[in-house]
Amino acid sequence: MQTVTTFSNHDLRDEIKAYWSVRAATFDSQPGHEIFSEAERTAWHALLRRHLGEGDGREALDLACGTAVVSHLLDDLDFRVTGMDWAEPMLERARAKASARGRTIRFLMGDAENTMELDDSYDVITNRHLVWTLVDPLAAFREWHRLLRPGGRLLIVDGDFVNPGLVARLARRVSRWLTSAGNAQNGPSAEVLAETHQSILSRVYFSGGARAEAVVALLRQAGFDRITVDTDMRAIHRTQKKNFGFLKGLERATQHRYAICAEKSATG
Repeated sequence: MQTVTTFSNHDLRDEIKAYWSVRAATFDSQPGHEIFSEAERTAWHALLRRHLGEGDGREALDLACGTAVVSHLLDDLDFRVTGMDWAEPMLERARAKASARGRTIRFLMGDAENTMELDDSYDVITNRHLVWTLVDPLAAFREWHRLLRPGGRLLIVDGDFVNPGLVARLARRVSRWLTSAGNAQNGPSAEVLAETHQSILSRVYFSGGARAEAVVALLRQAGFDRITVDTDMRAIHRTQKKNFGFLKGLERATQHRYAICAEKSATG
């Protein structure tokens, strides 16, 4: 008798895409994702200006744009923005947000590690909280280098979310205890998402933590130079603090978070 064996064609990238598709429904309700005050918006604008300058009509690609928070910040600074994400539910919200603001932002579905865009297409590439999820960051960085025009800049905003300090570890333990003790109505779905997040994190390239120095080493290998690491995120964190609970705010303030700016040589 013949037997039929079922195989799965899903890989880690599929799991990551599915995870963020689910997260889209609540993404803009969470501090640290969406912007909840003009003071926070101003702090983000200052970070972008510090590393990228004013847009002046330059072409910017916001990779893994999600619901387009950073895309709108770039648009505010007069960049001509393309937002790319591979989760359609995220893009649906991104398009709706741009429509509500009356802004012209181009949105594409695509893979940040293989964009299918033309060589030398952009003056600026940005991403926030993308690098820690990459399966093959060196290939991704080479792809981003290819997309930039000579003299173009890449800005990465990310962090090490694997190796928290002592204060952050204690805050997480207390937070988990409080959730299990008194917040059961949202427990099951939150627990499932947390387990999925942890499963993904354990299998990506930076499973040991996306430390800035490790990211910089790969950027250099991909051909970038004039690389700067900016760990002064205090202005942004101060404005976010009022929207976080005490424990979450404490965790965020003690994490290794950074902005890395890298350039493509003016000679290509």
